[in-house]
Amino acid sequence: MQSENNNDGVDPEENLEDTAQAEADGAPESSDAAPAAADAGGADAPASDLEAELAETKDRLLRALAEAENVRRRATRDVDAASKRSISNFAREMIQVADNLSRALSSIDPTAAQENEAFKALLTGVEMTGREMQKAFERNHILQVDPLGERFDPQIHEAMFEFDDPSKPAGTIGQVMEPGYTLHGQPLRPAKVGVTKGGPKAAPKDAAGPTGTAPTPSATVQDDVDASANSKASGDNAYEADGKPSGSHLDEEL
Repeated sequence: MQSENNNDGVDPEENLEDTAQAEADGAPESSDAAPAAADAGGADAPASDLEAELAETKDRLLRALAEAENVRRRATRDVDAASKRSISNFAREMIQVADNLSRALSSIDPTAAQENEAFKALLTGVEMTGREMQKAFERNHILQVDPLGERFDPQIHEAMFEFDDPSKPAGTIGQVMEPGYTLHGQPLRPAKVGVTKGGPKAAPKDAAGPTGTAPTPSATVQDDVDASANSKASGDNAYEADGKPSGSHLDEEL
């Protein structure tokens, strides 16, 4: 009887070992469940962070694209302006040639040309050369300006002297010694003129001009004016409006 109880019964020490092993196996499961719950609760936080980062990246991209477009536009504008003014130095030199042709033609007596056939042919050739040169100027947007009768503008005119003429408003251009030229609508060389004085006061003129746009001074006008001022240092009487020089520099953007 006692032996049967030993065979069928459970050893108390083995029972304690099985219980301890079961508790040890169940402990990790409970510890793993806690982080899983924490991850599920904070799943929305990374999504909101990604959305904020995406919005910031998109804003930076748009700003970079806008800056690149501004740089492209400025570069295009600068290249266009440089191409238009690239022939300015050559144009001024050719203007001097055109002036010499005009002086040569104006110094010839028409009656003398009629008496000599060879001289007449030479005169005709010089006249044709002058006309072809003016046509070449026009094809390259170099236009001659004759301001006779206009109001004096120090930005596009250079006054050489004043003279009395009561029949015209004061400040009117009464004589043109040398015509001016423009390149692509910008002053290339100011016209050298004589200005009237002693007449009635000229009517006030809108600062924007009759067409609504003020003439833009050329950067090359100041160089010509400075050279002329040096040659007139001996005391020639030049007309200056409000003490301002005949021309000013143009500061262009991009």
